[in-house]
This record gives sequence, structure tokens and C-alpha cells, in this order.
Amino acid sequence: MFVDALSIQDRLFPTMTCFGCGPANPRGLRLKSYLGDDYVTATFVPWPEHDNGMGFLNGGIIATVLDCHTAAAVLNEASLQGWEAYPGAVVPFVTAGIDVRYHRPSPLDSAVELRAFVIESSEAEIVCDAELRYDDKVRATGHAVWKRWRTR
Repeated sequence: MFVDALSIQDRLFPTMTCFGCGPANPRGLRLKSYLGDDYVTATFVPWPEHDNGMGFLNGGIIATVLDCHTAAAVLNEASLQGWEAYPGAVVPFVTAGIDVRYHRPSPLDSAVELRAFVIESSEAEIVCDAELRYDDKVRATGHAVWKRWRTR
């Protein structure tokens, strides 16, 4: 199913220190996303510290992994299109907004699957949808809008 053995993060932004997806952040979540047949996929294993206080995965952590997983899909799309980062910018696109919806509780003690789909793509903006799934059920979704990053 995977096209490349290297994660998108390790391939496209190996020195990034983002808390959610930065390979260079030893204390971060270090999310690893891969190209699938129809979408970008990842597996996330929650830590006990990600507890929402009721024994389920915390909503802020869910929002973070959905945002960072869409980053992988968006930056992969930018790479495919040849849209490189402008001088002074670390990456070519940044999150302009993400709308996260929680559909049902997500387990704290099991791996969850992430899927991301690029919906619209232009050099100015990329729109991406993502899902957090467990037990073949969607637990949370994210609709993310990414804008071209120009330093000011």
C-alpha cells in the first residue's frame, strides 16, 4: 500500500520541530504519514498522558494530529506541483484554519488510523479533509484550509 518507505515528514521536512509532526522534535508526537492508494495514511498510538480525564483521547490531541496529518497531505501535494517554499519561509503552506468535529469517543489505549484527502489544490490555497478512525468508525474529522506562506 505504501509508495515510499520514508514518511512524508522525513522526506519533505526532516528538520521541522513541530510538536505534532516534526521529526526533529524528540518530545513531540512525531506523527509519520505515508502515501496510500487513494489517500495519505498514518497510525497514531496515544500516550497515557493524552487522557481527556474520562479515559479517552483528548480533543486537543485529536485536533493536533488531524492538523499535522493534513500538513503531510498538503506538503506532499505542494511538492508534486512544484510549489516550493518562498525565500525565508520554512514550508510553502501553513494552516489558515481547521474545523474539527468529534463524532464519538476515541480510545486512549489503542492505535487509531488517520486518513487525509486533498479536496482542492491551487498555488494560493490547498483544502484537505482528514479522518481519525478506530474500529472501522470515524471518530473525528477535520476540514483544513492551507494558505501559501509568504514572509512579511
